[in-house]
Parts: sequence; C-alpha cells; structure tokens
Amino acid sequence: MVDISGKTPSVRTAVAVTSLTMAPSTLRAIREGAVKKGDVLAVAQVAGIQGAKKTSDWIPMCHPLALTGVNINFSDNGEDVLHIEAEVKTEGKTGVEMEALTAASAAALTVYDMCKALQKDIVIGPTMLQSKTGGKSGDFRRGE
Repeated sequence: MVDISGKTPSVRTAVAVTSLTMAPSTLRAIREGAVKKGDVLAVAQVAGIQGAKKTSDWIPMCHPLALTGVNINFSDNGEDVLHIEAEVKTEGKTGVEMEALTAASAAALTVYDMCKALQKDIVIGPTMLQSKTGGKSGDFRRGE
C-alpha cells in the first residue's frame, strides 16, 4: 500500500456509473416489482453501499476508509437499459474512486443475480469513473 501518513486530509468525492442492458420484459419486471427474489433496486442499493464500505477487503492495495456518505441512484431508458450511479464521500487522506467503482459494480452484480432466472444474457457495463473531487491530483470530470 502507498504510505499516505504525510498527506493532508481533505473532503473527497467520487462518482462511478455503470449500466445493465437487458430485455424490455426484464426491465419491466424490475420496475413493477415482479422479480421473485424481491425488490431488485432496494437490494442492489444496499449491496452498493455494502460494497463501498468493504472495498479494502476486495481490492488488495486499497486503504480502509471511513466513508461519510454513499448514495446509489437508479434510472432507466424506459426500454432495455438500467443505469446505476454511485456517489461516495469521505474526509481523509486518500480518494474514494475505488469505493465508488466497487459500489456501482456490486449494485450491478446484485441486479444480475436477482434477475438471472429471467434472463441469463444481461450485459453489465461499461463501468467507469464519472468524476472525483479533492486531493493532491485535483478534480476530474469525464469528458472535460
């Protein structure tokens, strides 16, 4: 792990996004609460939060962080794509990009798990960092 002991704490945020492409009937089942395993978006939201909190357990070189906020938001295109946005915040010595990416990925994998009985060929991705603020390297916003 990188030694961050000399770094100055700052407020840090990161937003990661991903999507799942599926059959219109699968997205409709999610939206209507008709998936047998339960409320897909509620469970995926909890999975995303849990994933962010446990990132250092999954990714070997990540520091364990005290997160101050995790928000998971869902939207869809009304047809066949479910979008996931994960926003993670902390005040610390290192960024939360990996926590945001893990949160988005855990939420997407949970959607897949809960819907695989309906459809096995759901496609996850692309998954990417959308933005980050704070820290020595400054701010990043995709496309700027």
